[in-house]
Amino acid sequence: MANHKSALKRIRQTASRRLHNRYYAKTMRNAVRKLRATTDATEARDLMPKVQKMLDKLAKRHIIHRNKAANIKSSVQRHVNSLG
Repeated sequence: MANHKSALKRIRQTASRRLHNRYYAKTMRNAVRKLRATTDATEARDLMPKVQKMLDKLAKRHIIHRNKAANIKSSVQRHVNSLG
């Protein structure tokens, strides 16, 4: 267990940040999953900008790595293009 006040505070901060980051990462994963499951081209084209915006924001805030965001955006864009 922590012996310093600053260490106790750091534990509290880390726990709250972890919950915050997990929420947004899970929301992003669900949005990507929904887009990949879509077979309708117009619906996919409507969802694509929202998912890209979400990925860019999470990468900017260091919740996910910027290369991971780029890889997901690339694969999802390929899926949308394949729909026609």
